Amino acid sequence: MSKELIGLLLQVLKSWQVIAITIAIVLYISLVSYVARAYHRPRAVSKSKPKKKKAEAALAAGPEEAAAGSDTNEELGLEEA
Repeated sequence: MSKELIGLLLQVLKSWQVIAITIAIVLYISLVSYVARAYHRPRAVSKSKPKKKKAEAALAAGPEEAAAGSDTNEELGLEEA
C-alpha cells in the first residue's frame, strides 16, 4: 500500500463522524442486549409439574376423594379394556 492511501485511511478513521457513528452503534448494541436480557421469555414450564401437584393434593385430601377422581370412566359410561 502506498503512504498516501494509509494517510487517507487514518484521516477517515480519525474524523469525528466515524467516531460518533462508532460510539452510537456501540451504545445501540448495548441497549438492545440489555433489553433482551431484561425481557427474555421464561423457559417453557414442564407440564408434568402441575400433574404432580394435583396428584399430591388428591392424596392429601384423603383416599376417598382420590378414589372419586378415578371414577370418571364410570361417570362417562366407559369400560376399561
